[in-house]
Amino acid sequence: MMFWYAHGMNGWGWFGMSIGMVAFWALVITALVLVFRAANRPHEHTHTPHSSAAATPQQILGERFARGEIDEEEYRRRLDALHAGPSAKS
Repeated sequence: MMFWYAHGMNGWGWFGMSIGMVAFWALVITALVLVFRAANRPHEHTHTPHSSAAATPQQILGERFARGEIDEEEYRRRLDALHAGPSAKS
């Protein structure tokens, strides 16, 4: 039983070292996984394809319809209102 007390380390010291080693490798593997995920994530574009020119009202309306913010009836009504111009008020 001399082995357990060699160099002043008892059973709890070995247990602590084992837990420390497992925690260290868990941190290393977690860091590698996070770096790998960050490197393979698709880049998000912060601008629209038409960022050089201001989007027209028809484009904005089409984008809202495509995202499902408005239904087809609302889209058609607003599109008709845009084509009628500012003089046609309801």
